[in-house]
Amino acid sequence: MVSCSRVVLRKYGDFIDNLRLFTRGGSGGMGYPRLGGEGGKGGDVWVVAHNKMTLKQLKDKYPQKRFVAGEGANSRVSALKGSKGKDCEIPVPLGISITDENGKIIGELNKEKDRILVAEGGLGGKLLTNFLPLKGQKRVIHLDLKLIADIGLVGFPNAGKSSLLSKISHAKPAIADYAFTTLKPELGKIMYNDFKQISVADLPGLIEGAHMNKGMGHKFLKHIERTKQLLFVVDVSGFQLSSQTQYRTAFETILLLSKELELYREELQTKPALLAVNKMDLPDAQDKFHVLMNQLQNPKDFLHLFEKNMIPERTVEFQHIIPISAVTGEGIGELKNCIRKSLDEHTNQEKDAYHKKQLLNLRISNTISYSELPSKNAVTSARIDIT
Repeated sequence: MVSCSRVVLRKYGDFIDNLRLFTRGGSGGMGYPRLGGEGGKGGDVWVVAHNKMTLKQLKDKYPQKRFVAGEGANSRVSALKGSKGKDCEIPVPLGISITDENGKIIGELNKEKDRILVAEGGLGGKLLTNFLPLKGQKRVIHLDLKLIADIGLVGFPNAGKSSLLSKISHAKPAIADYAFTTLKPELGKIMYNDFKQISVADLPGLIEGAHMNKGMGHKFLKHIERTKQLLFVVDVSGFQLSSQTQYRTAFETILLLSKELELYREELQTKPALLAVNKMDLPDAQDKFHVLMNQLQNPKDFLHLFEKNMIPERTVEFQHIIPISAVTGEGIGELKNCIRKSLDEHTNQEKDAYHKKQLLNLRISNTISYSELPSKNAVTSARIDIT
């Protein structure tokens, strides 16, 4: 038992999704009172997003986790205006949320080269400060990684998510016949014939009570916030975590997964969702699949059979339901096509909504412009102020 827990800790230790850092802007340079010279401003500390960076690399490279910018140059006879201190840049992966020591959000970095100022350098000495420099800003910040992916796999342990990821993408996750195989997020990419790529994240196994941080709880749920769509993966035969926990049918599994998302953050249920019913190669799988489809099509006929605390406020409406077998490859091609179709439809809807908003803003702008035009009888001033 002891050796098993050591393996889990060591394996999860390879992946870091949060870091606490000390940052300080550089002090300003001294002014030159006799000649009115100004010292240079201290350097600033910036957090900058890089595609090929991880928080583990950041921690390994900077074990002290201290980032201090350079001091501004002093004013002198040959350079009355001192030069600015050297900025300090902290390289981080995409998908980082930055908060201060009080939990206040400073900003997010979602694209390559996105940057956020986290600690400002102090002003150089000048007349206003009696030519004495100011110290730079001190700030303790928290970096919180929330993966960015097109598709996030949602399912209880042993639903076959890792096997599915290896089938539909080039990822090579560790796969075994026991719960909690996935102890860290795994990312894969689906490659299409027209060179389109769709990223898929297999996230650490969700369990009942995850919204209360049971199991991997918030480590799982926070990552799913940064996916465009959800792909529920359920075992057609149902699920039982251990001999001490209750057996759940495939339909109950879907209800519980939906409830966990709802209790953690209701907005997660508004994401477009697909359902992959896995392990269709097992005996009696077809019969069980027909039962599940009947339950999904007529949920109100069955919800009274379950405890109230299991039932989500709103049931997830799946855009596509695909029976698959991650072992034999059954339904994998159709699943890839449905994922592509769903994402394309969502992208087109977002574009349409954006264009409609732009058109509405243009109409409002024109309406305001026309209403501000002077009437024929109005007296106009010869002077026009442009603000």
